[in-house]
Amino acid sequence: MTEYEQIVWSEIEKWRIQLLKPTSLFGQMSKKVQTKLNNLMPEKVQQLITDSISNMVKVTLVGSNLTTKKDQSTGLTLYEKDQLFNEKFKTFQKAAVVEGAGTGAGGILLAMTDFPLLLSIKIKFLFEVASVYGYNTDKYEERMFILHVFQLAFSGEKKRKETYNIIRNWSENKEILREMDWKAFQLEYRDYLDLAKLLQMLPGFGAVVGAYANHNLLETLGETAIRAYQLRYFIDKGVILDE
Repeated sequence: MTEYEQIVWSEIEKWRIQLLKPTSLFGQMSKKVQTKLNNLMPEKVQQLITDSISNMVKVTLVGSNLTTKKDQSTGLTLYEKDQLFNEKFKTFQKAAVVEGAGTGAGGILLAMTDFPLLLSIKIKFLFEVASVYGYNTDKYEERMFILHVFQLAFSGEKKRKETYNIIRNWSENKEILREMDWKAFQLEYRDYLDLAKLLQMLPGFGAVVGAYANHNLLETLGETAIRAYQLRYFIDKGVILDE
């Protein structure tokens, strides 16, 4: 390992410990309340939401792949890839903040458009990240990996641990995972967003809350994305993570 790679390796270990630590008591209680509320929702409504989000994500995947420049990392070291990542991240985070402020300032109806707009920004960002680290998003398995990175960023404790293990052992799992569990995908994502997006609809607070929430959501996604792809970089090199 180079000196820089050793530094990154230690940062991945810190991230893994933080990622997998038990949820706080408040977080556990919130998750239980959200689960009960979700269970009260009729199955037909649940299926409608699942189908809607599934279709929304699939359309975004196609569009993002078409507009992503491939082979961005040819000849780059890990340090140079990370620097390119940081440039991409700043651009997408700024776009998310502007989008959150704009939709939040428009009241309830406009705030409702934030969900698909922010989702598209996040997915497009992950496509760019995959390309930065040298993975071809024309491949189905790479698009599946992107969805699992997304899920890792926006899930509760149980699903987060499960998803981390899938990513950690991607070379074995990529041939098995041919379809996402879309119901779990949308439930975890909605539960993660609920409070921030409800506050975004409040008159007089929407713009500030929308900008702040989107800034933090991109921060979470950015941290998850860079660590997931750095981890994969080392695994592809044959380095084993002590766990």
